[in-house]
Amino acid sequence: MVELLFLLAFAGVLFFTGISIVGMALAVAVGFVVMAVAGMIGMVFKLLPWLILIAVVVWIYRDRKGERPRY
Repeated sequence: MVELLFLLAFAGVLFFTGISIVGMALAVAVGFVVMAVAGMIGMVFKLLPWLILIAVVVWIYRDRKGERPRY
């Protein structure tokens, strides 16, 4: 799915800028940004169970410690 996003972004930029050296460089840059953002979103979803587990452990630890919130 991510590869399809890369190809669509690459082809779209080439369609709008034309096939030239600057257009190719711009298409590669946009493709890199699309792949980086998609990879970061994928990593968040992959780590989401661990992040939830850490939040629950911290919540239980603070509840048992009896820490009062500062107002």
